[in-house]
Amino acid sequence: MKGYSIGVLKKKRIRWQGKAALIGILLIALVAIYTFVFLRHDPNLTSLQGRLQGISLQHPLGTDQLGRDLLTRLFLGGQQTIGYSLLALIAALIIGVPLGLITGYKGGLFDRIFMRVADGFLSFPDTIIAIVLSGILGPGIGNLVLAIVLVKWVSYARLVRSTIIAESKKEYILIAKTNGLSSTKIIAKHLFPHIIGHVLVLASLDLGKIILLISAFSYIGLGVQPPTPEWGAMLNDSRPYFQTRPELMVYPGLAIVFVVLLTNMLGDYLRDHFDVKKEVDK
Repeated sequence: MKGYSIGVLKKKRIRWQGKAALIGILLIALVAIYTFVFLRHDPNLTSLQGRLQGISLQHPLGTDQLGRDLLTRLFLGGQQTIGYSLLALIAALIIGVPLGLITGYKGGLFDRIFMRVADGFLSFPDTIIAIVLSGILGPGIGNLVLAIVLVKWVSYARLVRSTIIAESKKEYILIAKTNGLSSTKIIAKHLFPHIIGHVLVLASLDLGKIILLISAFSYIGLGVQPPTPEWGAMLNDSRPYFQTRPELMVYPGLAIVFVVLLTNMLGDYLRDHFDVKKEVDK
């Protein structure tokens, strides 16, 4: 009875996480639609007479230190932060997943070279490598996205490679090879479905980390450059006014927390849904 109750509670928790993540994604989509359709203010239009205004009908969240509408910049900043994070994530997946498939299934010299390269990348924390690469490439969101991609593809390649190696040793793959099924069909029909759950879980959890990276690097001036709105850059611009107008930092800070929390909830839901082992989080 106790085991049954625990199982029921776990299923309810999984369903709750899935619904909460879906609601959050829909909310973000509605905000994006609102920004495109009902945008009333130029996010870069300055007005020294209207600087640091409070909440009003014209400016629902007030204005910043240069008189720019805070709500508009917050929404467009979300497009920059989330958009570039998704771009970096998709690029890392495009590079890492095929490499993991090839090295895991074929093995040989290419696999040994890949492992040495992967070990080199994994010898240092992601953030340290991203800082070094961003410093070499120079400030700018394009260089930052490139640096993140160069760091993140390794995780997906290693995850896919290890999954493919484990599945390739199973009996049904050996039978498929014996029956003359081509490598392409074996990978597409039998191996690829086994990596989908692992990749989706890691990607959803990684998205929050990438959002934090882009926000942090923009905060120190290595990401999105002024006057383009971005949550990390908005935090940096608002630091001198924290004591007098703390909401200038609170709004973008809460936005970052909300989106990262949403991605983590989505990752937890997908992990339980696909029954992926905990090592995916590492």
